[in-house]
Amino acid sequence: MPFAPDVTEIIARARADLRMGVPVVLTSGTGGALMMSVETLEAQRLADLRAMGGQPVLAITARRAETLKARVYDGDLARVQVPDGAPCDWLQAIADPADDLSNPMKGPLQTLRDGPADLARVGIALAKSARLLPAALLLDLANPAGFAAANMLTAVPADLAGPILSASPQPHPVVSARLPVEASEAGRLHIYRPEDGGEEHYAFEIGAPARDEPVLARLHSACFTGDVMGSLKCDCGPQLRGALAQMGGEGAGVLLYLNQEGRGIGLANKMRAYSLQDQGFDTVEANHRLGFEDDERDFKLGAKMLRSMGFSKVRLLTNNPRKIAMMEKNGIEVVDRVPLKVGENRYNTDYLATKARKSGHLL
Repeated sequence: MPFAPDVTEIIARARADLRMGVPVVLTSGTGGALMMSVETLEAQRLADLRAMGGQPVLAITARRAETLKARVYDGDLARVQVPDGAPCDWLQAIADPADDLSNPMKGPLQTLRDGPADLARVGIALAKSARLLPAALLLDLANPAGFAAANMLTAVPADLAGPILSASPQPHPVVSARLPVEASEAGRLHIYRPEDGGEEHYAFEIGAPARDEPVLARLHSACFTGDVMGSLKCDCGPQLRGALAQMGGEGAGVLLYLNQEGRGIGLANKMRAYSLQDQGFDTVEANHRLGFEDDERDFKLGAKMLRSMGFSKVRLLTNNPRKIAMMEKNGIEVVDRVPLKVGENRYNTDYLATKARKSGHLL
C-alpha cells in the first residue's frame, strides 16, 4: 500500500498514542502483546485488559527494579508479575518513586525468569521515547494483528522498531534565517527536524566561521528551568549565555541547542527527579530511582548537525569529557577543550559536585 506509514512513522504514531493513554499492539514473528504506558493508564482500560483473561506483566528497567529490590533476570529490565486485582494506583506506584520513602513496602515483587523479554524491552523503549515513565504493562495476544485492526490500535512491528528506537535519528535542515541577538548582531538560526518525528533541534551560528578551520562550538541541551526561568538549581542558563557571549566576543561560533530536557528524560520526569532531590537524593540517584540511566541524551545529533553545516573540527566549549569522546567517535575532531565554568551558587553546589564525582565533569 503506497500510503502506508513506514516503521519510523508508526513509532511516531505509537508515541502519541501512549501519551494520550491509548494502548498499542507490539507484534513479532513469535506473537505479540497489547502494551500500555503505566503513567497514562486509566482504571477502565485496566479493567478492559483484565476482562480479556491472561496474566499481564509489568516491565520496568533494571534501575527501577534495583530500587524496589526486585530480581532482574533479563539484564536491562525486569518483568514483574501483576497480582490479581492490583489497581492502577499499585501499578503507578511501582513505576513512580514519588512515595517510595513514605510507602517503601511495595513487594515482595515476583519477576519472570523464563521466556523472551524482547517485547517488554521495546515497550520500555517506546515509553522512554514518549518522555513517559519507563514502565509498560503488557498482555500476550494470540492474534496481535487482528486485535489491532479490530480495535483501531497502532500495530508496531517490534523486531523492526527495536533497532530504530536505539539508534540516533538523522536531523534534516529545514530553514535558516538571520537572527540578531544580544551576544551578536551577526546571528543566524538553523532549524533541524529529526526524521523520527521527534522534537526539532537548533543550530545558532554567529558570524561567518570558516568551514576549513576549527569552530568554537557548544553542545547545549535544552533546560527550560535554567535557560528560560533562571533556575538556580543548575548551571545551564549561565552556560548558555556564557557560551554565546564568548562566541560573540570572538566574532564566530556555533551553538547547538538540542531539545533533550532533563538529560534526555523530558521536563515532567525532570520535575519528578527534582522532587526526589528534595527528599535527599542526588541528581544521579534520582534518575536511577525513576528508572533512567545517569544520562539519556543523544549527543550524536550535534555531530550530525555540525557535519551538515560543513564543519569537521571544533574547539568545544564543555566540561563534559563524554561530549568530546562522542564528537571524536562521530567524525568531528576536537582540537581543543574550552572550559565553561560559570553559574555556581549556594543552591547548585551539591549538584555540580555530583556531576564531577559521578559523571566525570571537569569542574
